[in-house]
Amino acid sequence: MSQPGLREVEHEITISAPAAAVYRLIAEVQNWPRIFPPTIYVDHVERSATEERIRIWATANGEAKNWTSHRTLDPERLRITFRQEVSAPPVASMGGTWIIEPVSATDSRVRLLHDYRAIDDDPESLKWIDEAVDRNSRSELAALKTNVEAAHAAEDLTFSFEDTVQIAGSAKDVFDFVNEAQLWPERLAHVATVRFEEPSPGLQELEMDTRAKDGSVHTTKSYRVAFPHEKIAYKQVTLPALMTLHTGYWTFAENADGVAASSQHTVTLNTANIAKILGADATVEDARKYVHTALSTNSRATLGYAKDHAENIAQNKAA
Repeated sequence: MSQPGLREVEHEITISAPAAAVYRLIAEVQNWPRIFPPTIYVDHVERSATEERIRIWATANGEAKNWTSHRTLDPERLRITFRQEVSAPPVASMGGTWIIEPVSATDSRVRLLHDYRAIDDDPESLKWIDEAVDRNSRSELAALKTNVEAAHAAEDLTFSFEDTVQIAGSAKDVFDFVNEAQLWPERLAHVATVRFEEPSPGLQELEMDTRAKDGSVHTTKSYRVAFPHEKIAYKQVTLPALMTLHTGYWTFAENADGVAASSQHTVTLNTANIAKILGADATVEDARKYVHTALSTNSRATLGYAKDHAENIAQNKAA
C-alpha cells in the first residue's frame, strides 16, 4: 500500500535491441548527455562494482536542476535501482528502478518506475513534479529507443577531439576567463553577443551568437556545469544545422610549467543537412572536417585569448 502523499508511476517502451546491451547503456552514466535529452552532465562521486553515487545535472520543464543519487547495479537481473540523496526543490524525495526484460533475442522491454513526494506534500508542487517526471520519462525512453536502435548506424557519425594549449599562468585565471562567459563579446572576436545566466552557483545557461569564417552568425544555447578551477562541462541544446549532438568540456590541469588548458568536443553529425549546407556532392567526411575545423578554430581562439589573459596576470604579479 502506498504511503499518503507518495506518488508511484511507471513508463515503458519496447526496444529492438538485446536486453543486456540496453542494460549496459543505462549503466554507463557518462553516456547519458548523449542518449537522454534532459541530461546535461553526470559525475561519479563514489563507485564500486555494484554501488555508486552520482551527481546529475538535467533540465526539468525547461529549468536546469541538479541532484545526487545512489544507484545499485544488478547486471544479473538487469535492474538498476536509484534514490536521490539530495533532491532539488520542489522534490522532497525521488527514487525508482530501471527494469530491462528480454522479449526475444533481439528485443527488450524497458520499464522505468518512479516514486516521489513533494515538499510539504504541496499539491501544486506535486503537479509540477508529475509533469516533469512524465515529460522526462517519455523523453528518456524515446531517446533510449532511438539511440540504442540507431547505435550501429550512428557509430561513424559520432566523433570526439580535443585541443590543448600550455599556459604560463594559473589554473584559476584561465578558468575564470572561460567561466566568465558574459564578458566574451568584449574578449573574443568570434562572439557577437551573449545572454548569460547562473541560476545557482556553477550551473549556467549560455546563449550566444558567434561569427563564422564566412561572416554568417549562428545562435547556440548551452547549459554549463562549472567545477572551480578544474573543469567546465557543457551540452548544447540549440545546435548548428550540421549537428544533432554537441557536448564537451574545458579542463585546466596545473603542471610544472603552468597549466594545460584543453577543450574537448563530442559531436554527432546531422546527415540530413549536409547537402543543404555543404553542397550536393559533399560527403560525411567533408562534414566531419568542416565541423571539426569550425569548432576547433573557435576553441583554439578562446584558449589563445585565455592564454594572453592569464599570462598577463602572471607577469604583472611577478613585476
